Amino acid sequence: MTDELIARLSADLKPVRPRAMQRLLLGAVLLSAIIAITAMITWLGPRADIATAPMTMMFWTKFGYTLALSILGGAATLALARPDGVTRWPWRTGLALLALLLVGAVIQLASASAEEMPVLILGGTALVCPWRIVVLSLPVLLATMLALRRFAPANPTLAGFAAGIMAGGTGAWAYSFACGENGMMFLALWYTLGILIVGALGAVLGRLLLRW
Repeated sequence: MTDELIARLSADLKPVRPRAMQRLLLGAVLLSAIIAITAMITWLGPRADIATAPMTMMFWTKFGYTLALSILGGAATLALARPDGVTRWPWRTGLALLALLLVGAVIQLASASAEEMPVLILGGTALVCPWRIVVLSLPVLLATMLALRRFAPANPTLAGFAAGIMAGGTGAWAYSFACGENGMMFLALWYTLGILIVGALGAVLGRLLLRW
């Protein structure tokens, strides 16, 4: 009886392409990232000095920090999408990157004048920066959630949080092309806050949508 049941359950199985899970998730992220970049261009537009900004260290700091968090969130998402998936190194690496950024921010503030400090910390967009990141991250978060529904995470809340960090990092990366702020502390505070908000939203959606 048991052998017959196993045979019936396995009769309709089809071979799965190698790295099918990675392909599905990467495709969802790339497509939604294009939507996020298009939204950034039509909604906010590139920063006024986009032609010369790549010559500055701060441009590449924002570029690298946000992209790194997106990649780390993606690595955690892939691991947690499996029933037996556990991972720690992406979280530790992300915290280490934030710590390094904060060290750089303190050094930058220590060499700044009293008039420059508020600009380096708050800039002119501190109140809107996190929410713009959230909006630009939504296409990536929704596409990732749809992809994850085809997987079987053992911890839907944590998997959703990881997906949110990936989406938030991608949205923040897209936003960095529109943002003209040059403070490392601004990046550490307000960009990170926006990414964490998306992570929290992902955790809520994961708990609701990814249970099995």
